[in-house]
Amino acid sequence: MKILVADDHASGRQVIMDIIAAMGHEVVAAEDGPSALLQARLEMPDLVILDVEMPGLSGFEVCKLLRAEEATSRMSIIMLTALHETEDRVRGLNIGADDYLIKPFAVKELMARIEKRLEAKREADALRDRQAVIRQVFERYVPPHVVERLLQDPSLVKLGGEMQEVTVLFADLEGFTRMSEHMHPEKLLSILNHYHDLVVNLVLQHHGTVNKFIGDGVMALFNTPLPDPRHAGQAVGAALAIRDALTEFHRQFEPAHRLPINFGLHTGPAVVGNVGTAQIMDFTAVGDTVNLAARLREHAHGGQILISDKTHAQLAGRAEVRIVGPQQVKNRSEPVMTYEVLQWR
Repeated sequence: MKILVADDHASGRQVIMDIIAAMGHEVVAAEDGPSALLQARLEMPDLVILDVEMPGLSGFEVCKLLRAEEATSRMSIIMLTALHETEDRVRGLNIGADDYLIKPFAVKELMARIEKRLEAKREADALRDRQAVIRQVFERYVPPHVVERLLQDPSLVKLGGEMQEVTVLFADLEGFTRMSEHMHPEKLLSILNHYHDLVVNLVLQHHGTVNKFIGDGVMALFNTPLPDPRHAGQAVGAALAIRDALTEFHRQFEPAHRLPINFGLHTGPAVVGNVGTAQIMDFTAVGDTVNLAARLREHAHGGQILISDKTHAQLAGRAEVRIVGPQQVKNRSEPVMTYEVLQWR
């Protein structure tokens, strides 16, 4: 790692540089306050060791300036000084120094302080990297409060998956393929994005995670990445809210572009987690639960909200439904008991 040593006494500066070089780190030197500030901005070291009494700018002033700039604000800083007064040490810590070492110092103590600060820097950088990945993966697909919860505890997000119960919602536009045959691609995409915007906003309002867009369809997950015991009801609520919003939503389109949205929902176990690498992840769910929700959506027509018996059982009679009956769906040997959701009771 790279360490900047700022000390106006050449002999003292060289001793510290020799210690750092022996530890296997890269060393950058500065002989006064202004050059220390410049070197920190140019070299972006992982750690800055600042002598307090330097010409041009004191170590206190350099520390304060580094903390005030976004680019340099996260550098680790050790103040090195001959000042013994408690007030001086408190001042250095109050303006942002991470540690304070008084001259003369023991070599082993300096080495220990350096390693401690570098380890803290490594941990802080790793945390920021994980937070950046979380924002990239989740920020546009889950409600803001979920993102903030994940940022507080990035360990909740890791590569790999875990088996858990989820409610999966699939929604797509009926007649979109037929409409696309006679429409300019730019206009078609604009209309599709308007529909997606409606679906996404209402899924997020019901604490769902927008997992992926599949052509004119949307796949959403409930009960992940954060648990929600009401997940089946939230998923059904999202579907009902989307369906009820269509009357007003359709006013912006000519009649030929007013398409119903069909829904398929199923509740059950799925492997949920992140697929990819630490830098590029895709948060998703896989398993029969996902497949069955997609198959139910294929059976829905005219804006129907079709749910499985598993989802229906979770609603505990809170929704008014119509019994559709057993449905034979693709790639399943046994028919699936299916219900159409009409409205909340």
